[in-house]
Amino acid sequence: MLETAFFNLFAGLSILSGMGVVLARNTMHSVMFLIFCFFNAAGLFFMLDAEFIGIIMILIYVGAVMVLFMFVVMMLEVNQAKLREGFLQYLPLGGLIAVILIIEFIAAAQSGVFTEGVKATAVHISQQVNNTAEIGQVLYTRYLLGFEIAAIILLVALVGAVVLTLRTRKDAKYQNIAAQVHVRKEDRMRKVRM
Repeated sequence: MLETAFFNLFAGLSILSGMGVVLARNTMHSVMFLIFCFFNAAGLFFMLDAEFIGIIMILIYVGAVMVLFMFVVMMLEVNQAKLREGFLQYLPLGGLIAVILIIEFIAAAQSGVFTEGVKATAVHISQQVNNTAEIGQVLYTRYLLGFEIAAIILLVALVGAVVLTLRTRKDAKYQNIAAQVHVRKEDRMRKVRM
């Protein structure tokens, strides 16, 4: 009974925070809702005896990825008024996609997969099973290609974030490394007799 209450709490807060990510007008508020969603998803993983994945959700996603997102959002200085200019232009397409998604959700709920007889029950695993070793075994054997592709995509996203925030300013002074390397001592030093 208590487990069901906690599951409903974490799942409901995850759904509400996910809606907050999409519906928030301020991008920083969206990032904060996403952090809250990750914490609730970590709570769901803890309830499923997947402590390693729950800790990874908090440490990696909240502690590193979302901090990176916050810095990118703050450095980009997104002009909200300019983004809202073409809102009505995309409203019919967005409405059509929303209607299709709602129909798919209703069809999935009516399909019979979520009925009581078909639902799988979460069983607590024994203490002899090591979650970290099992995840590592599966991740680095069966899903190695997907793991490497995800790492490359994250690297490209990191480089893209750096490139997007790179700006040249007229009032800043920059060093010319090539000129510094090719300098001769005769150009810089002069012997003076005292």
